[in-house]
Amino acid sequence: MQGRVLKSTGSWYTVLTDDGKKFQCKIRGKLRLKSIKTTNPIAIGDIVNFDPESDNATGNITSVVPRKNYIIRKSTNLSREAHIIAANIDQAMLMVTVDFPETSLVFIDRYLATAEAYQIPAILIFNKVDLFDGEFEEKLNYYLSIYSPLYPCYKTSANTGEGVAIYSNSGLS
Repeated sequence: MQGRVLKSTGSWYTVLTDDGKKFQCKIRGKLRLKSIKTTNPIAIGDIVNFDPESDNATGNITSVVPRKNYIIRKSTNLSREAHIIAANIDQAMLMVTVDFPETSLVFIDRYLATAEAYQIPAILIFNKVDLFDGEFEEKLNYYLSIYSPLYPCYKTSANTGEGVAIYSNSGLS
């Protein structure tokens, strides 16, 4: 069977199949011992092949499908080189506020550079727009002038609902 890893807790992985069933899976020893250069052989978002057990709720992961992309960070564990944070990412979104608190341009740039490096499409969401008038509106417009020619940018207010689509069983409203 095949599914996507939703959760990782120690040696157990929650795997969701296309038909919506969840399995609690472990890694087979030979997969765990392969000569990998990361602290984790399987990351959230990985597509894996697994053999279900007879109880039909657990299974053993036998292989990982090649990743389309991933985000990695340097490992704090000196025995390995890196730690994969997530794999097969379709979209990266950064919630930005120009004040209350301010998201610095340096942080935004690092986020976008990381997304670009790993070929992950990025979106910027500017929240708390209901709080901005005068100098804060100018600052928001400055941020937008930098990023909107390069990335999709959305203005929202979680407080007033501006720019927020609400999903229900009947669709978006």
